[in-house]
Amino acid sequence: MDLSVLIPTFGRPDKVAACAQRLADQTLDIGRYEVLIGIDGGSDDPTAARKVEKTVRARWPAAHATNLTIVPCPKVGQAAVRNVLLDRAGGSTLVFLNDDMLPTPALLEHHLQHQQDAAAQGAPALIVGASPWVVPEHDTLFDRLVRETSMVFFYDQMDEALGESRVDRDHDWGFRHAWLLNLSAPAALVRDVGAFSVFPSTYGYEDDEFAFRCRERFGTRVLYRADTVAHHDHRLTPRGYLDRERRLGFAAWGFAGMAPACAREMFGRDIRRDDEITYSGEFVERERHNAERLRVTFEDFANLPGDGVPSRDHPAGLPVARALAQQHLLLKRWEWRRGLLEAARAEALHPAEA
Repeated sequence: MDLSVLIPTFGRPDKVAACAQRLADQTLDIGRYEVLIGIDGGSDDPTAARKVEKTVRARWPAAHATNLTIVPCPKVGQAAVRNVLLDRAGGSTLVFLNDDMLPTPALLEHHLQHQQDAAAQGAPALIVGASPWVVPEHDTLFDRLVRETSMVFFYDQMDEALGESRVDRDHDWGFRHAWLLNLSAPAALVRDVGAFSVFPSTYGYEDDEFAFRCRERFGTRVLYRADTVAHHDHRLTPRGYLDRERRLGFAAWGFAGMAPACAREMFGRDIRRDDEITYSGEFVERERHNAERLRVTFEDFANLPGDGVPSRDHPAGLPVARALAQQHLLLKRWEWRRGLLEAARAEALHPAEA
């Protein structure tokens, strides 16, 4: 098997089925790859697991049923589910996707070719593909800001740097850009580095820490290939976005405890120091009023039409979008600090459980 696609899923049978349907219709011959789907919590809820399997197989060609494996897992989080699938994967190249991705027809062919090119150069790499957000039917200003700026990912900056020739095609983007929603790696590399770490809070950081270990042990580069496209069918709301930041702050505490070197490089400091937690408590209290004031205007972005500011093609379009996105940064930091503080206090109150 040339290639294995690994997809964890939880509670979204239609999303993962749409992803599988796109994977069944690739330019790469279907006999050369397999798709493995791990159902997080599926072994705890057999009814939900059967629904996922029925929905996915209805969109997968029966003639290639053996190329699709669906594995019910305990509720252990994405990293642990990916490790379960890794044990079953037979491909020499691994492609990691989120369950809400819509692969373009040449996605797997491009991942495989880019991995082969890197191997030919004697420098195995993590290949990050492009993951543009799906444009919703009723596009809002908030949708546009998420899509066109670095509020969540940094594709806009990567595309801009390449388009302006500020970096070359083989620029190493570093471990912070190794997003598992659309990434490939040599299977031997993933196994040699020890697969994915499972942190106390199972939301976030496992992809960054995995890429960090690859760099530290093998000097692995993170390369971006804009022609390797899977669209991201995940519509965020302002509240969902802010909840994501709080969850990332909460998860950062356990992540920094288990992977301190990676966390220090990512955050530029030791976020578990006593003075850091003291500062977080002071910041959350001091900026509470300003954060709540910003929250009102930030949530209004979801009520404004997407064409309310100049388009990206207009000379003023991108600067205006970035300025609007940056106005909420204090609120974003406040939510992250609040999550970090909650995790630190929870561990102090219940160290054995933590």
